[in-house]
Amino acid sequence: MSAAVHIRNARILSLDPAVGDIPKGDIVVEGGRIARIGRRLRARDARTIDASGMIAMPGFVNAHLHTWQTGIRGIAGNWSIREYLETMHARIAPRYTAEDTYIANLVGALNQIACGATTIFDWCHNNATPAHSDAAIDGLEESGIRAVFGHGSPKPDAKEGAPPFTHIPHPRSEIERLRKGRLSSDDARITLAMAALGPDFSTYDVTEHDFRLAREYGILISTHTWGAPTRLNRNGYRRLAKKGLLGPDHNLVHGNFLGDAELKLLVDHGVSVTVTPEVELQMSHGTPLTGRVRALGARPSLGVDVESNISGDMFTVMRMALQTQRALDNKAAAKANGAPEPAISPREALEWATIEGARALGLEDRIGSLAPGKAADLILIDTSHINLFPVHDPVESVVFHANPSNVDTVMIGGRIVKRSGRLRYRGLRAKQEALARSGRRILGKKVGG
Repeated sequence: MSAAVHIRNARILSLDPAVGDIPKGDIVVEGGRIARIGRRLRARDARTIDASGMIAMPGFVNAHLHTWQTGIRGIAGNWSIREYLETMHARIAPRYTAEDTYIANLVGALNQIACGATTIFDWCHNNATPAHSDAAIDGLEESGIRAVFGHGSPKPDAKEGAPPFTHIPHPRSEIERLRKGRLSSDDARITLAMAALGPDFSTYDVTEHDFRLAREYGILISTHTWGAPTRLNRNGYRRLAKKGLLGPDHNLVHGNFLGDAELKLLVDHGVSVTVTPEVELQMSHGTPLTGRVRALGARPSLGVDVESNISGDMFTVMRMALQTQRALDNKAAAKANGAPEPAISPREALEWATIEGARALGLEDRIGSLAPGKAADLILIDTSHINLFPVHDPVESVVFHANPSNVDTVMIGGRIVKRSGRLRYRGLRAKQEALARSGRRILGKKVGG
């Protein structure tokens, strides 16, 4: 059980309508949860943190991350999606041992904490054996992060005479093993989801099998979906909808080429959409869906996607999502009437990176905003740093000016995992060196250019 903590004198951005913003307030944490939020609170026998000059807000929710790629950063900065699929999955991924997956997940999750993310959706689709999956979960657990572990499946080239991965159903035995074993609880810090092939990457029979499997075990199912004309089954989502297999328990990532009718079908069924703007812009995924999702009355969640080519920093992802959509909106407005005005507020962008991520993962009742009864997953941003000071509007300061170096404190489930700008993890340097050795062995030689 986490010790009681009294955070005092913070500028609080709760992102909870009932709590609101508090220019100078306190947060009392007891038993890993937020007990009270308000002004001039008292808390006996609690550790005190003086947050004067700091912004308190929910930790970021990184709704899509392939954490297993942490050790091979900086190799894919010039890749298209075709190069990524051919090189990453067919050539690089099969070289991973379980130990490679463990060290990547551990250091990758620690980096997310350092950058202010308290929750990630670890979309693990390089788990060739049960040992790889267990090692990935080991890394997440050791880091202290909150995570949804998305059990995926590798995408190697098929051996002669063997079926391609597009024709292979998600392994029931592994979902059953994890759901009845170490990831059986939906209340734990690490929970289970399926990272499935979906309509773009599997036959319809496999797609339906996978959606039924996730529904049977009561877990979220997430898919990479672009909606391009080359997808394997164009009517997959319509067929799933007719069979009652679409709902809020489905998370769609990307979706850039989906037609308006199909996107509306998905949103109308409560499917969440995760945008990974920087990767989508680089890898020719198409225009991020941010504005189209908003036009249908829904809100996107945000993810980093792959650190093999971009930073794992949710501040940057949030800014890119906002400013890319603003550019599109401004262009459309200028063409229509010559008077563009920003249609999306900075506060909404901050919500995409926090409460909307929590909603996409089915965790909005536990995390994503600061309110009594919720898990104490929060960060303190030090506004005395030269890149932030002075703060006139704390929301704009976070959205447009802050970066990971400003994250002073990170708390997950009431446990302090970063304080005074330093991770509370012993032996980090040794783990970094192990990560470097892993990356060198996997790559063998320089890949890309």
